[in-house]
Amino acid sequence: MTSFVDRVVLHVQAGNGGHGCVSILREKFKPLGGPDGGDGGHGGSVLLTVDPGVHTLLDFHFKPHVRAENGTGGAGKNRDGGKGADLVLHVPNGTVVQTASGEVLADLVGNGTTFEVARGGRGGRGNAGLANTRRRAPGFAELGEPGEQVEVVLELKSVADVGLVGYPSAGKSSLIAAISAARPKIADYPFTTLVPNLGVVRAGNDTFVVADVPGLIPGAATGKGLGLQFLRHIERCAVLVHVVDCATLETERNPVEDIDVLEAELAAYGGLEDRPRVIVLNKMDVPDARDLADITRADLAERGWPIYEVSAATHEGLKELVYGLAEIVGRERAAAPEVEATRIVIRPRAVDDAGFTITEDPDGTFVVHGDKLRRWVLQTNFDNEEAVGYLADRLARIGVEDALAKAGAEPGSPVRIGDREFDWEPTLYAGEEYTPGQRGTDWRLEEKSHRQSAAQRLAARKARRRPYESVEAEQAAAGQAATEAGPRPQVEEPEDEDWG
Repeated sequence: MTSFVDRVVLHVQAGNGGHGCVSILREKFKPLGGPDGGDGGHGGSVLLTVDPGVHTLLDFHFKPHVRAENGTGGAGKNRDGGKGADLVLHVPNGTVVQTASGEVLADLVGNGTTFEVARGGRGGRGNAGLANTRRRAPGFAELGEPGEQVEVVLELKSVADVGLVGYPSAGKSSLIAAISAARPKIADYPFTTLVPNLGVVRAGNDTFVVADVPGLIPGAATGKGLGLQFLRHIERCAVLVHVVDCATLETERNPVEDIDVLEAELAAYGGLEDRPRVIVLNKMDVPDARDLADITRADLAERGWPIYEVSAATHEGLKELVYGLAEIVGRERAAAPEVEATRIVIRPRAVDDAGFTITEDPDGTFVVHGDKLRRWVLQTNFDNEEAVGYLADRLARIGVEDALAKAGAEPGSPVRIGDREFDWEPTLYAGEEYTPGQRGTDWRLEEKSHRQSAAQRLAARKARRRPYESVEAEQAAAGQAATEAGPRPQVEEPEDEDWG
């Protein structure tokens, strides 16, 4: 016997985008032909689509973790990576997609209805797509964006026009088997029906769907029995039918009290007060049941609801019941608003919207919020200096640095974008344009060294040599002046006297 599962927790992982490629075209007689790294492929998304052949969430009960295919990386010669295949999950009609906190994301009604529960990551651009007039041969490429990872709750709410409610063993399964082609399990003990059953009923040219849910007992709305687990299956029903067992062996029960108890449970569950009601007195083939119906008919008529006396065993009164339900369902369908086609709403960004906001955490960290900025950070290879410099240029270009300064950030203040945190250095790129250097490096990120450069050492050496050079110049000038004045006159020195 196939198990029925109407609520599961699904862990969804979309595919990751492929990384871009770093490649330089090298051919014979053309050693530097330019960048030719291809882009990475997008990751596959996870989609939920309504399939008329699926009636339960059993498959997801045994396989709650699903993952779409990743995109492949780019390659040289401008070859882009392949896109990951989307993962399509088939769900039954009436599946409600919720978050773990209970927020409704989508209500899947109608065959073919599709909802994207997790979007695949974008593929990273190769260095061919990052080249520009200043950065002619980028030594880096963008990383692939990770796919979305979400946890959703799938809840099945049967799509039916008529819902049968009543005590256990009231004859609901026998009734739906008598008026439709449904074949639920039927036995003479309580809670025979453990799962909802749907049956298609035809009344002339009209067709409607009847749902049979497990029996309700006092306290069902608070979790007793099986009522709370399956009451959701009558939320979509346009008509609620009270199936009353008039041949019950419990002497303390009667049709009026049974309906009062069930109405109290429906009111406690909530949201069903506006649905029209119908009373069906079942098991009229039993003599005691007919006597009980005669006794309580007047009290039940005071409610103003239609009353039908039927027998699922002998099919007595079923034709009148079916046509009466078809008439009520037709009125409800006519009164329901027309289903409009889904409108595509385009919401352009406001003129004064910078695309990001900045907040300050209590610990002094400045947090930059923005989907585009978060994606930029995820696609940056922080092991590559040139990639980091490219990210910093992009952030400064859209005004992040100015906004941080206005928010009160100071040099060295911690800044967080997405999952990446770093110290803010506003003077690192101010007024400095990128100039190409060795691929994969950015001179603006180099740590300032205390060692003097070659030009500085040459200037210092010249400064030290300047005193000696000036002395030599003075001596040379004096020699030149003496040459221009002519030979110096010779002075005879007196001879030494001989003292004998």
